[in-house]
Amino acid sequence: MKTAVEELSPTRVKLTVEVPFKELEPSLQAAYKKVAQQVRVPGFRPGKVPARIIEQRFGRAVVLEETLNDALPKLYGQAVDETEVFPVSQPEIEVTKIEDGEQVEFTAEVDIRPAFDVPDYQGAEVVVDPAEVTDEDITTQLEALRQRFATLTGVERPAQNGDYVVMDLRAEIDGRNLDEQQAADVSYEVGAGSVLQGLDDALQGMSAGDEKTFRTTLVGGENAGEEADVIINVKSVKEKVLPELDDEFAQLASEFDTLDELKDSIRQQVRRNKLVDQVVQSREKALDALLDKIDIPLPESALQAEIDARKHNLEHQVAESGLSREAYLRLQQTTEEELFAEYEATSAKALKSGFVLDKIVKAEEIGVSEQELTDFVVRRAMQMGVAPNTLAQHLADNNQLPLAMMEIVREKAKTLIGDAAKVTDTAGNEVDVKAIYAELNPEQEAVGVEEAGAGEPADEAEES
Repeated sequence: MKTAVEELSPTRVKLTVEVPFKELEPSLQAAYKKVAQQVRVPGFRPGKVPARIIEQRFGRAVVLEETLNDALPKLYGQAVDETEVFPVSQPEIEVTKIEDGEQVEFTAEVDIRPAFDVPDYQGAEVVVDPAEVTDEDITTQLEALRQRFATLTGVERPAQNGDYVVMDLRAEIDGRNLDEQQAADVSYEVGAGSVLQGLDDALQGMSAGDEKTFRTTLVGGENAGEEADVIINVKSVKEKVLPELDDEFAQLASEFDTLDELKDSIRQQVRRNKLVDQVVQSREKALDALLDKIDIPLPESALQAEIDARKHNLEHQVAESGLSREAYLRLQQTTEEELFAEYEATSAKALKSGFVLDKIVKAEEIGVSEQELTDFVVRRAMQMGVAPNTLAQHLADNNQLPLAMMEIVREKAKTLIGDAAKVTDTAGNEVDVKAIYAELNPEQEAVGVEEAGAGEPADEAEES
């Protein structure tokens, strides 16, 4: 087999492949067997029809078509390996010549990873946030903890921001009641910013037993986007009562006996989180500094695939929310134009980052050990809330282990870049990233350090 490469652009090539017909022999024999199974010829059992009978009855072209269907993907893969191009899209293959018994020629146009050099990234200057823990940090965490252990107490006064109301809602259009636009015993925090525009304003000043109608645009269901009258019936108003900050609260909210012990624990956890942030920031900012030095043309098909994946994810999120697209975007405080512009920018950066990290992985001969793969699966399973064995089986069954390994080696490459940087905080203090690694994970390697110190989700306020 002989392969020639023609560069159509910095990100696209055309492979011209010439294959002696004898190299197609295994695929030719497989084609005869496949056709023999599919055809019915009197006097022969299925699968036992001789090759010459197949050609007489159905023509040589049928066999050659099956032969090429079987052979071309393998030959294309072989051509890619021989020429050392790195495809990032599906090829457009065209058979240009078939000389039966002599030679087959085909071309394959495909987008590729562009050629570029990675400049020296040693000593890049990176500035990260300081790890100093302030009194304000402690206060913020304590207030969040108080919110988690707040109680809701009924009040005999009009509702105001921060109160919780229990209400019934129903909608009408031109006096016609909309069955699917009804909800009973809805608990809602006044001022939380409902996707139902006008709800917060309408609730202000309402007391238990009050009824009010306001006009708004519906955001879900068959009538999404239509103007409707929404009728509110408030059943109860409750205010959030925060517990006092004392030793009793410390015993309620933690395993500690005193408030001072709780504060010390919070201080340690905040410091740990800030150290994790310093590590993550050093990696990301060092990579950003490197990316700024490199001009890489991006394959259009690969870039569009990245953008399309993000748009598909948006459609899934909108569908899961049950809202109209307009209401969902309003809830996210963005517009479609702003979001799509962000998708283009983040997709381009993700693609460029992948190219650069892959180049470093190859240059530094970075690999993945069995233990690293196991640790990755365990961490990811914990994040997803599934058993590690279940996730490992899913990755294997869906051929996703190579993607997991790619993620690991790219993270290791990012660590190399971060380790090579000169890191200081905004106060000018030198930051020893390797020392942080050792402190955060004394028995683990640096990769995955961003998982350290992850916080727990907040609980809902309790009612009383």
